[in-house]
Amino acid sequence: MEKEEIKRDGASPQKNSGRGKIQKGDATIGAFCYDIKEYGKSFSLSTSVWAKICSDAYKSGRLEPALKIVLGTDKKVRLWVIEDEMFHQMRGAWDQLYGE
Repeated sequence: MEKEEIKRDGASPQKNSGRGKIQKGDATIGAFCYDIKEYGKSFSLSTSVWAKICSDAYKSGRLEPALKIVLGTDKKVRLWVIEDEMFHQMRGAWDQLYGE
């Protein structure tokens, strides 16, 4: 399933799904290194999970951390978790592009 999500995103998978010393996280896309978590109904996010994602992104070349959560079995809901500062940067770029 993880490989399917990476392909769907057009991202590059990390070797051994991030178990190496340098290539951490599940995949990279652009400036982001991200982990994918897939669950049927719910996912609990904690500061320790986010800390690991941040550490992995840093070790993978000082990339921006992100988490992709895929919920559901039949009809899937896909969500991304990024840091507040990155959200505001992306929102600013969106506003500039679309005139908001």
